[in-house]
Amino acid sequence: MKVSIITPSYNQGKFIERTIQSVLSQTSCEIEYFVMDGGSQDQTLSLLKHYQNRLRWVSEPDHGQAHAVNNGLQNATGDIIGWLNSDDIYYPDAVRTVCDFFAAHPGVDVVYGQANHIDEHDKVIELYPTEAWSGERLKETCFLSQPAVFFRRSVIERFGLLDEKLHYCMDYEYWIRLSLQGAKFAYLEKVLAGSRLHGETKTLSQPLKAHREAIAMLRNKFGAVAMAWLIVYAVAWVKAKVSVRLPKWVIKILAGMVAVGLSMRYSRVD
Repeated sequence: MKVSIITPSYNQGKFIERTIQSVLSQTSCEIEYFVMDGGSQDQTLSLLKHYQNRLRWVSEPDHGQAHAVNNGLQNATGDIIGWLNSDDIYYPDAVRTVCDFFAAHPGVDVVYGQANHIDEHDKVIELYPTEAWSGERLKETCFLSQPAVFFRRSVIERFGLLDEKLHYCMDYEYWIRLSLQGAKFAYLEKVLAGSRLHGETKTLSQPLKAHREAIAMLRNKFGAVAMAWLIVYAVAWVKAKVSVRLPKWVIKILAGMVAVGLSMRYSRVD
């Protein structure tokens, strides 16, 4: 079984070598590896040149992360596809485990495993909150950790590419879209990947933009947004707008008030 791995990249030179090594160290499956770089100005290109005999790469301006991933998807020839950002890592035997699962479950379109949140030095912070599959639950929270998700190439042929208008929640929208259109998901209770948390990530450095985009996407999909998402956005809004450091209980009260106001707009189907 052949596996295509796609890594979108932009100025992640301090992490990308660990990402590359985590892919190239996978065994027991044929791997086709693409790095789609957006024109990095750091040490990324020298690292890519160092590994160029073991991967395929391009470095040129793109229109964002989704566009970079889509470019890789359109060139992928593997039976199974994984998407690993340039600051995340696979754990040993992750790809082999996924290949074995797909081989044993021919009716499954998408398999997702467990993942750790890791820091800049690869130290585990916590286990990502994955859950057993539920399409209804997916409306309330994204319980799939993107680096631990793999899907058959037929998924692209049936359901299309990522939405390039999205810059923060393109993975979440894709899982929802696949679910709504009948793709079969399976949960593999094994830690497959490390999802890195650091201050330069888009979702941590720009939380309000990330939450606004997710809420707008959910509103467009379902006509209403689950209260859980409105509360998460409200907490981020309060933290961003209040200049002084507040106790957690005060933040919760203020966020609750904001969430109630948001619910008048987003929690009802027109």
